[in-house]
Parts: sequence; C-alpha cells; structure tokens
Amino acid sequence: MALQLGDTAPDFEADTTQGRIKFHDWIGDSWAVLFSHPKDFTPVCTTELGYMAKLKPEFDKRNVKIIGLSVDPVDKHSKWSDDIKETQGHAPNYPMIGDTDLSISKAYGMLPASVSGTADGRTPADNQTVRNVFVIGPDKKIKLIIVYPMTTGRNFDEVLRVIDSLQLTAKHKVSTPVNWKQGEDVIIAGSVSGSRTSESFRSRGDPQAVLLELSRARLVRHRRRGRRHRRCRRSAA
Repeated sequence: MALQLGDTAPDFEADTTQGRIKFHDWIGDSWAVLFSHPKDFTPVCTTELGYMAKLKPEFDKRNVKIIGLSVDPVDKHSKWSDDIKETQGHAPNYPMIGDTDLSISKAYGMLPASVSGTADGRTPADNQTVRNVFVIGPDKKIKLIIVYPMTTGRNFDEVLRVIDSLQLTAKHKVSTPVNWKQGEDVIIAGSVSGSRTSESFRSRGDPQAVLLELSRARLVRHRRRGRRHRRCRRSAA
C-alpha cells in the first residue's frame, strides 16, 4: 500500500556516506527531509544535490536534517561528490544512503515491491520513479510527499517554504494561504475566537501580530525583528 500523509515513515538501517544509521534514531527530535534520485553521475541529479548542499544552512536553521538516497553504493556517492563540487560549487554536506538492495526504495513506494535483484545493472530509466521528497516530523510521521518526473529537477526552495508552513501550523491553529512565505499573513482557524487568539499568541511570546478579518477567517501577520519578540495586538479589518 502506498504511503500516505500522516503515516509513520518506515524505519530502516542503512549505510551512508557518513556512516551507518538507524533512520528514526538519526532523526531524533528533529524534522527530516529524505530525498531520492534515480542514479549517480546524472546531470539533473548533480544540480539537485549541489543546490541542496547550498541550502543546507537554511534547513539547519529550521532544525531539519536532510539525507539523500539512491540505489547506488556509498563508495560511488563519495566519488560523485567531487564532480558535484566541481560543477555546482557545493559538495554534498549531508549523508547519502546507498540503497543497493532496493529495500528502502520499496518500503517508501519509490519502486514497486515486485522489483527484484539489486542496483547492479539498473539504469536511470529503471529507477524513474525514484525522484521523491518526503518531509518527516519529529513524531516520525510523513508530513509531505512530492514525486517529480525524471526530466524535471526539484524546487528545494518550495520544500523549505512548505516546511515553514508545517512548522508554523504545528505550533499554532493556523493555515497558510496560496503562495505564502514566512513572515506573511496566515489564516487563523475559524474555531479560534479573537480573544483566545490574541491571548494565545501573547502567552507564547510570539512576534508582533496584526489580526484581520477575511470572510470567516482571520489573518495573522508575523514579523521578526532580530531576536526581539513583541507582544501581539488585535485590530479590526
């Protein structure tokens, strides 16, 4: 059965470029991004892994661990890193899993369970379903699944944007509107009263918030100014 949002991410043990890990233990109390690619030394994947390395400080700020996966062995990943550094300016600075027996790819539904054998002799075309992104919360539940076609590189800026939304909405009873970015208005759940909202945000020491009515929803604007946290205030639309 295909994994769904809210399912527990399958646990596994695997060799990576940074040593052997047990996945759930490796995540710990952090968030995690598991992303896979069809084959080492392929051009689209090279650009993706280089860009992910460039973005890693942004993931670190959000307490998000990142880990890559392909069916190629770990020693091949390590050799590929030199090419990624040379062409993209950034070598992978995160672990990369060698899923040579295809077990993780199958567990996550990236390859059919009926696929037999190992990574030996497999081509990118054989692995075309393996260009996935899974965002996993500290509770080890799957929060986001994105599947990309072979010919399309991923937008990891969008993954960051969704993580910002996931982390905010995990903390507060809000939703984020279309094209939302961190620091912009969010929609407060209709079940939350204005007084409860204002009190709730104040009690958590959040940055300044401006509450606005929009149909039956309310919007909250979060503004960070350095490390200072300002009390919330409520105003009518």
